[in-house]
Amino acid sequence: MYPELFHIGGFTMNSFGVMMALAFIAAGFVAHWQFKQRGVKPDFIYGLLIAAVIGGLLGAKIHYLIIHPDEWPENLLSGGGLVWFGGLFGAIVAVVIVTVLSKQRLAAIMDAGAPAVSVGYAVGRLGCFLRGDDYGTPTDLPWGMSFPEGLPPTTVDVHPTQLYESAGSLVIFALIVWVVSPRFKREGGLIFAYLLFAGIERFLVEFIRTNPAVALGLTQQQWISIGLFIIGIAGMWWFETHGRIRPVVAAKGAPAKAAAAGSKQA
Repeated sequence: MYPELFHIGGFTMNSFGVMMALAFIAAGFVAHWQFKQRGVKPDFIYGLLIAAVIGGLLGAKIHYLIIHPDEWPENLLSGGGLVWFGGLFGAIVAVVIVTVLSKQRLAAIMDAGAPAVSVGYAVGRLGCFLRGDDYGTPTDLPWGMSFPEGLPPTTVDVHPTQLYESAGSLVIFALIVWVVSPRFKREGGLIFAYLLFAGIERFLVEFIRTNPAVALGLTQQQWISIGLFIIGIAGMWWFETHGRIRPVVAAKGAPAKAAAAGSKQA
């Protein structure tokens, strides 16, 4: 566990901040690749990344303060106190606004965002692991570990749920890119496939997390996961029955003009 990487004078470089930055960069590279695959102008990713960073951080902070109202306003400008679901929703809203205002193909960008978010989340969770927070319940399993300098600290071996979630997110990435995407004929459904898989992953992991139950023995995150599961199924059905036919893209990633023309007619 390395919550702090190095010090230069009074400046401290913490591992969580570094991994968060790398998470957005990794997501940007994947989105850039996916834009080429889907005939979207790759350079559009730069504006979307800025929007995603701002919207994601605002959403994550707002969600945290909703859960912990007693920390208002002291925690408002702190580097800690960020909730993943709030960050996801905030980033999606910001990306949708920028895409609509720029008159880009929203459904295609939604599809490209699904594998990008998967990779970004996998990298970001490593930051939680290095900082020593968001770990799980005590365990006797061989890979259990303690976080004596964590948030909060623990000397008891616990489930490293941060690593479970990173691994799970990489599995989601593989499923979306190589299993689900080839089977979708229309644009827009992949982001809902991601919501479905992410909801399942987080629902299961919550059983070995330390978050308190809020209703019927389930945590707030599990109820949100159930909502994501339902939204994911509904969104995939709607876009696969009403969405725009996916244009054919040439092997090197450039859209084929004739195919693009045909897709407009469709």
